[in-house]
Amino acid sequence: MTQRTTMGTLPPDWFLKVRLKLRHLQLFLALDDHRNLHRAAASLAMSQPAASKLLGELEGRLGVQLFERHSRGIEPNWYGEVAVRHARHILSSLQQTGDELNALGAGNAGAVSIGTVMAPAVTLISRALERVHQQLPNLKVSVDVDVSPVLVPRLLEGEFDMVISRIPTDQDPSRFVFEEIGEEAISIVCRRDHPLAHKASPSLAEMATYPWSLQPPGALMRQRVDHLLMYHNVTPPARIINTSDILVSLALVARSDTLTVISQDVAELLCDPERFRVLPTEEALSVQPYGLITLRQHRLSPGAAALTTVLREVMAEQPLSRASQAPDAS
Repeated sequence: MTQRTTMGTLPPDWFLKVRLKLRHLQLFLALDDHRNLHRAAASLAMSQPAASKLLGELEGRLGVQLFERHSRGIEPNWYGEVAVRHARHILSSLQQTGDELNALGAGNAGAVSIGTVMAPAVTLISRALERVHQQLPNLKVSVDVDVSPVLVPRLLEGEFDMVISRIPTDQDPSRFVFEEIGEEAISIVCRRDHPLAHKASPSLAEMATYPWSLQPPGALMRQRVDHLLMYHNVTPPARIINTSDILVSLALVARSDTLTVISQDVAELLCDPERFRVLPTEEALSVQPYGLITLRQHRLSPGAAALTTVLREVMAEQPLSRASQAPDAS
């Protein structure tokens, strides 16, 4: 990928000097999404010549090319990737500003968006939301549940005010404030009448003879299971269904001899003893700690700050994870 390197050092108010407009930011995103100048222009109700002129004028003022033009279309170079990333964050922040202003205008206490991995969604966040709504009954809160590698980039792009997850290894931890909550205890679950359900201490080798439904390779719980089998020199199951959807996994478990691995808190909430069993294991199983993550150089809205305060209160009241307390038999 070729780069033009004639750009000098930009002053703090560079965006004023180059006359940066919101239309430029919208064009950056449209070009990144469509990778085609004609389609990007059409999505913004612009003509292709007008879009080309808008981009070219800004690149000229900056003294650097942001997008590479070629026969297959157009794509951001390294400079363009920086511009696109920050454009997404700026436009997302502006949208959130509108949401908060609308909420305040309607007599509400603002709006908060939070992302979380599964375990705290059913324990920590549910308690925090109940408490914060006693203080701010009109606070609008949206909660998205996903895995850490999806949540943290969305936090960086401004889609969330905070997330409860882990910092992925491909992210610079210096960009975040991480407040550890605790390890996530996990359980191996089967149906109530599974052949292993009433064994006092089924071995991993016995479990591995049955089908499993697991998170996709690379996911944290999947890594823990893979390591556990490797550590005990057990051949992995011959049939594994890869899915990050817990309801799909539990449906398979309920209807067959499939086993699955889920958070202990989620198992207690969703796994009715009349239908499911948690298999005993020789050692306490857990995955690395998760925590409350916010952006280091980002000021929270009043509603987000209030929710963060309540989350910290609930975190302080929460006992150590059972995985941390249990003796490790390994």
